[in-house]
Amino acid sequence: MRIVLFGPPGAGKGTQARLLEERHSLTQIATGDIIREAMKNETPVGKEAKSYVEKGELVPDSVVRKLAEQAIADQDFDDFVLDGYPRTTQQAEWLTAFLEENDAPLHAVPSLHVPDDVIVDRLSKRRMHKETGDTYHLDHNPPPADVDDDMIIQRDDDRPETVRNRLAVYRDETEPLEEYYRERDLLVVVNGVGDIEDVHGRILDALEQAQTSARAE
Repeated sequence: MRIVLFGPPGAGKGTQARLLEERHSLTQIATGDIIREAMKNETPVGKEAKSYVEKGELVPDSVVRKLAEQAIADQDFDDFVLDGYPRTTQQAEWLTAFLEENDAPLHAVPSLHVPDDVIVDRLSKRRMHKETGDTYHLDHNPPPADVDDDMIIQRDDDRPETVRNRLAVYRDETEPLEEYYRERDLLVVVNGVGDIEDVHGRILDALEQAQTSARAE
């Protein structure tokens, strides 16, 4: 299958994309990861991306596009789940054209819906070890008792006011993509609240429904 997975920050789309990769032979293509990997390997596009990152600038669409194209092509245009891309309607239009040119249209676009208050509570309780980078959650995965409390910090972007700002940006920039994919009969809204396994089951049900509908056409 060829999937785009949507969801606001803290909705759990990264976790769900990894489960789809581990259990269902779909390769997770996360643009943040492929940018970092390209910079680490000092590929030509990676060097181009690094020139922007080092200046504190966003990597432009044209560079992200090259990396996404290569990652999808490396999968022979199949069995992938895009995580974190596209983010704008312009990017979605490019992706549609690119996949259609290679006879590989998307099968489904699951979108995880989680209320803002749930996300704020979820992310504001996330903590990180400032030396190891290990992440914890005060409710579900607290730091081990033998870890020095002074080493556990809350990232600035996990503070409630920052989370709400990030969600506002998501609503403005990314939510319009739901309408784009709804018009193409690809969008599948999934309740993202609850246990990881429950949410995963809902995603699988949604993908099965999408496959059934495609076979019926």
